[in-house]
Amino acid sequence: MAKRPTVYDVAERAGVSIATVSFTFRQPEKVKASTRELVLAAAQELGYVPSASARGLARGRTGALGLFAYDYLLDPSARPGGQGELPQDPASEGDREDGDLRLFPLYVDEVQRGVELECWRRGQALLVGGGNPANNEAVLSDIAGRVDGLAVFPRSVPVDALTRIARRIPVVEVSESLRNRGVDHVTVDNAAGMRAMTEHLVDVHGLTELMFIGAMPSSDNDERLEAFQAALAEAGVGMRHDPCYPAGSETAVAETVRTLCRLGTLPQAFVCATDQDALVVMDMLAEAGVDVPRHVAVTGFDGIAAGRVIRPPLTTVRQPMERMGRTMVELLLDRLDHPEKPPVELRLPVRMVLRESCGCRPG
Repeated sequence: MAKRPTVYDVAERAGVSIATVSFTFRQPEKVKASTRELVLAAAQELGYVPSASARGLARGRTGALGLFAYDYLLDPSARPGGQGELPQDPASEGDREDGDLRLFPLYVDEVQRGVELECWRRGQALLVGGGNPANNEAVLSDIAGRVDGLAVFPRSVPVDALTRIARRIPVVEVSESLRNRGVDHVTVDNAAGMRAMTEHLVDVHGLTELMFIGAMPSSDNDERLEAFQAALAEAGVGMRHDPCYPAGSETAVAETVRTLCRLGTLPQAFVCATDQDALVVMDMLAEAGVDVPRHVAVTGFDGIAAGRVIRPPLTTVRQPMERMGRTMVELLLDRLDHPEKPPVELRLPVRMVLRESCGCRPG
């Protein structure tokens, strides 16, 4: 194998110093245009590519950030070691009735998109990884050893593993409250969003039989449930349906709705902890021939794309998911420059998006 060209080879070919070559790739605005063109031409002729690892050693940084996410979108049988497999071509799934809403970007996808965009804007490389319960700690450690800082989703890795990593590099988590871990944290105003939604259903639509339902236990969903209950109490509305939370899984949510349909004890509105829960609820109501919103209203929380295309379109509380991802990058880079600062929690605002599933009409 031929020897890889070095910065010295480029400098010699272009007739400039190695510092000029370095500036050409790292801070091109500091190099005269004619000289920059000379260096780039020499690099192209030689097949020279700057070494990120070498630059990192010189600066004490890698110039890369990491993102660790969970793979909850995949059916267990489609994960490594399982028996199933992912569809190779999403277009081949088009014969499914109404398509497959899982093919739309979900919460984790939109937050990740924000991380990617902000890394691109700031010239940071991004190493993305994920795992399953069998290997996620090993994957996490491997990523952490290659980057300057790490962004993670909640419950994607063991707490003790994340705590160890946070002693070596900056860590920021998104979504759930993590005050006991001593890391930076980005979340949203769950209480304000759920309070506004509950008040809308009671005050605007005159509904008094509301049921909170959610599949996954989390501090975010805890905050939403507490705000839902508080808003009902302040409006003088009693809880005629106990909250179905945590149901444990989307399957449990589906079975709960099926049971209520069979017994004829449906509430006037399902107030769902997430949009994904709401989509499951709407599927089960449609299966039972229950019209949304004429018979039952349904609302969600997140603002994922699937909620816009389902029929009827889903009323929801939209989180600024892209902004959350971008903010994670901002916090990591700030922490690298200011490691002495105490951990911060940023709580971003949300907004209610009114559509047809609650009885509102567009226009």
